[in-house]
Amino acid sequence: MNRHTVRLFARYAELFGAEQVEVMLPTPARVADLIGALRALPGGASLPARPFIAVNMAQATPDDVVHPGDELALLPPLAGG
Repeated sequence: MNRHTVRLFARYAELFGAEQVEVMLPTPARVADLIGALRALPGGASLPARPFIAVNMAQATPDDVVHPGDELALLPPLAGG
């Protein structure tokens, strides 16, 4: 198991009550594992079905691998217009 820091923005920082959280993930881990770990934290039950996760500043899919030291972020949906 490895400890990973996840940066939180906008509404997600409000839900979790912090600008970042730490989660423990197995090795190897996928983004889907990260989402599951986030849902288990206080405030995590309010996450949408498919939250936007960035790994090393690129949008990730649930099957993407998470490596120790990756920069992880939970991004709110963006509205355009």
